[in-house]
Amino acid sequence: MTRTTPPRPVDIEAVFPALAAHRRTATRLHPRPGAPKPQESSLAGPLLWPADEPWPVCTAVHPKGTGHLLSDVRLRRRIQEEARGRDYTEEERLVLDGMASGLHVPDLGDADPLPLLAVAQLYARDVPDLVGPDGCDLLQVFWCPFEVHGPDRTIDVVLKWRRAEDVGTVLTTQPEPPVAGREECVPTMCVLHPEQVVEHEYLGLLSEDLQDEIAEWEDGLLDEEDAEDAHDSSAPPSYATYEEYEAAMSAARAEQPDEIDYMSDLSIAPGWKVGGYASWHLTDPAPVDCAQCGTAMPPLLTVDKWECDGSSRSWLPIEDHAAADDPGVIDPVGVYLGRGQMRIHTCPTDPTHPHRLSFQ
Repeated sequence: MTRTTPPRPVDIEAVFPALAAHRRTATRLHPRPGAPKPQESSLAGPLLWPADEPWPVCTAVHPKGTGHLLSDVRLRRRIQEEARGRDYTEEERLVLDGMASGLHVPDLGDADPLPLLAVAQLYARDVPDLVGPDGCDLLQVFWCPFEVHGPDRTIDVVLKWRRAEDVGTVLTTQPEPPVAGREECVPTMCVLHPEQVVEHEYLGLLSEDLQDEIAEWEDGLLDEEDAEDAHDSSAPPSYATYEEYEAAMSAARAEQPDEIDYMSDLSIAPGWKVGGYASWHLTDPAPVDCAQCGTAMPPLLTVDKWECDGSSRSWLPIEDHAAADDPGVIDPVGVYLGRGQMRIHTCPTDPTHPHRLSFQ
């Protein structure tokens, strides 16, 4: 099923023509739980991995047998999905209560190699904004599901670029780590519904003059709404019951257009995506430059907690409006890194240069 982002509530380039110089396309991946095949783009699905090629492993020294069993993570999510809208059965409750973190694989030493977790597989034919090394049309993303690597003690991400046509026999039984440090490091298997959209640069990286113009424009929109409210002289209705009041308020909220905001509605799309711009909504903007050649590195892949949240509902696909509160729509993947968002940046001069991560 396709996913269609609604048109932006305002043609922001018509209001501010200078923003045409600060536009970029991104491919929203729109992951939804499913059962993809190795020949398809996916999250956490089976990879088009050659049977004669070693699977990547984590060789960093850190606790590897302690955490959450992947089998428990997946079982818990399945139970929660099946029980949505009803109470847990006694059997389900016993299963959930019996799951706990701890030392699950005592024979796995801290220095032992640990299979990396397959996170994403993206074909260039599906993702227009996927840019890799010349001749490569397939990106495979892995990470070690323990956030204890390097000086920043964050997650270790590995990228594998390849030509899909070069893969012969596909590895059928694909390794994975038995344990994850946190449940939120384990993505749910998802099919993708890629869609290309237009983004505009993060507000704080625009010129000060343009920032001031946008702020003045937004203030004007609020003033217009306040003026409309001031001219509404109708007497407030009374309600016989709280239920009547709540129903009336729900109807009013549905009719009330959301406030338009550059940051939330007109610049950067939420959710898992390829390309586009980086949002710096929790920290000041920070340069992400290639350590090898110094070139500014745009985001290749954004890993996001939300498909869209309360501040970005205008980005909710049209096909999902009837299920706007469905966890499978709002949080389909179950991954939560950093403070909700992680970006993988690659060098536009040479995508094989070491990638970098940024978090929000």
